[in-house]
Amino acid sequence: MEVTGRLIQKLTMQSGVGKSGSNWQKQEFVIETTDSQYPQKICASLWGDKTDMLNSFNIGDTVVVSFDISSREYNGKWYTDVRAWKIALAGQSQGAAAAQAQPVASSLPDSAPEVTTFTDTASDEGVDDLPF
Repeated sequence: MEVTGRLIQKLTMQSGVGKSGSNWQKQEFVIETTDSQYPQKICASLWGDKTDMLNSFNIGDTVVVSFDISSREYNGKWYTDVRAWKIALAGQSQGAAAAQAQPVASSLPDSAPEVTTFTDTASDEGVDDLPF
């Protein structure tokens, strides 16, 4: 899942030692959605080595957060966790995808066959000749 919002708060880093004896660290942050009439605040967390990703963003930056949602039950109560696995500036994630989608004409060899492009004029006129 993905959400776009403005970074409004970075919470303090938390760390500890798990039951298995391994060290863990968690960094939580809050974004406010910008793509709806009623903005919502969402608190998400980064775990392990992904906590460093948050250091390259400033409060007020508009970011795109990719995350997973999971819930678990403990003593009859349910707890939900929003775990982020990627953060990017709002303009970067779309610009990079558009740049990768651009075909590179210079990479074709000179002996490559010529490609003919067909245009569908029937769909422009609202007429469709497909049987379904």
